[in-house]
Amino acid sequence: MALKFNKTYLIITLIIFTIEVLIATYLKYGFIRYTFGDYLVVILLYCFIKSFFKAAPIIVAIPVLIFSYIIELLQLINILDMLNLNNDYLLKLILGSTFHTSDLIAYTLGIISVLIIEYGITKFIPKKTNNQ
Repeated sequence: MALKFNKTYLIITLIIFTIEVLIATYLKYGFIRYTFGDYLVVILLYCFIKSFFKAAPIIVAIPVLIFSYIIELLQLINILDMLNLNNDYLLKLILGSTFHTSDLIAYTLGIISVLIIEYGITKFIPKKTNNQ
């Protein structure tokens, strides 16, 4: 994994972040708030990392997925309650407060979507040869 700035991924990160903020601000219930937001958050994390590091998609995607699973499992053990931080709105918003297996599915589908897009795009971009 090499350190290299990528403007395209940063723009995508900012767009998805804006969408996530709008979801968190204006939607209090429903599929988009609870499931689509989780689907998008792994894509957001992936794009953020790819904004600064050049690496194969799978090398970034798997750690992002594992990180997301860990956060969800911390919700299962009520980490915010254990640390007496359950009244902190921002932490609750970022880390979440309740465990749902549907969140794990949303994270997984988000990463699968990223990998399909990443590997699908590279199929259609011609590779340069030494003759070009």
